[in-house]
Amino acid sequence: MKHILLFGAGKSATVLIDYLKETATRKQWRVTIADVNLAAVQSKVGGHPLVKAVGVSIENETERNVLIKEADVVISMLPPALHYIVALDCVAFGKHLLTASYVDDKIRQLEHKIKEKNILFLCEMGLDPGIDHMSAMQMINQIKNNGGRVTSFISHCGGLVAPESDDNPWHYKFSWNPRSVVVAGKTGAVYKEKYEVRSTKYERLFADCAEVNVKGIGQLAYYPNRDSLSYISTYGLEETETFIRTTLRYADFCKGWQVMIDLGLTDEGNMIDTDGLTVAAFLQNAFAAKNKPLDDQLLKDQFIFLGWNDDTLINKGRCSSADALQFILEKKWALQPGDKDMIVMLHEIEYVVKSEKLKVKSELVVKGEDNLHTAMAKTVGLPLGIAATLLLDGKISERGLHIPIVAGIYEPVLKELKVHGIVFHENTGD
Repeated sequence: MKHILLFGAGKSATVLIDYLKETATRKQWRVTIADVNLAAVQSKVGGHPLVKAVGVSIENETERNVLIKEADVVISMLPPALHYIVALDCVAFGKHLLTASYVDDKIRQLEHKIKEKNILFLCEMGLDPGIDHMSAMQMINQIKNNGGRVTSFISHCGGLVAPESDDNPWHYKFSWNPRSVVVAGKTGAVYKEKYEVRSTKYERLFADCAEVNVKGIGQLAYYPNRDSLSYISTYGLEETETFIRTTLRYADFCKGWQVMIDLGLTDEGNMIDTDGLTVAAFLQNAFAAKNKPLDDQLLKDQFIFLGWNDDTLINKGRCSSADALQFILEKKWALQPGDKDMIVMLHEIEYVVKSEKLKVKSELVVKGEDNLHTAMAKTVGLPLGIAATLLLDGKISERGLHIPIVAGIYEPVLKELKVHGIVFHENTGD
């Protein structure tokens, strides 16, 4: 009986766990779901006869080894820093490993051993990175196979609040790790535009964001991701004039977040004593320190919403401004029961075929069901579950260290994602 092991049962694993339960029923496979919080796993697993919930600390080598030895394929939804511990065991015991995280230097150093063991390590297999790679490479290869040359590639992706649940002046709610949002863009961004390498520092990243129109959604703003350049060779687009990967937000969010940066509210080095400090004082002190008046109506609405007049005590001891801000945002930007999030992905490609200039857009919009079965959890988790199933069914034959940019991986996975409502719509209009 084939056996899938999942490490990590947090927010983003909800839809993946449901998929693995269905797979266990359909194929009569075993599934083990392990997390440090046993009660959380049990609540998501329920009473399924083939799916076992296990409470385990990933640092416990003995317990970890027992679980990995018994599995055929391991999926890690742990924080990225913990993947390496699991990866070492997967190499030692010859087990396939799938993650949604970027390939880091430590994992890359294992490449030779992974190949020697004839196993598959498939990373960047979530939404972004993941579905973005697969859908982009499918389009790029189709263009190349038809004799085309890509001249401009711009790829946008964002986790947003669905319009029907958008009820605050920031037009944003958390469907992902709040810390990642608070520190987004800290390294700035570097990308290629009209043959020139351009860079934007963090201090100006959210200022004057360009906009793009998404069918059925309207105008969205975007800012460039940290390092677009590293993916130029990955996608085989060295001759491309423009190559940019971006994050989507509503325009009002970008305006407000730029002010957050200007005020130092996202600063991780500025330590403050928050015991006895109210939310109102924290926000008002930041404006006063920069001698910045709250005279813009949008900003007024945004900061009143966050707690301009809120006497709630932060009481987190000595911590950074970013920590205090995160404390506030986690309360104000939480998805409420019944709220829906939304994933929007858009590829804009310009290319030339026999000197004729052409354009194609490919759009994906996915909405969540509620605050637990989110679009984020669906689009991050399903590619991992589908790839694990295809791998054990012999429908993915690749071995070694990979991200999903080869047809042998992306074609069957994209086909199966369509069955689950994750469908791109292409159009050749402007």
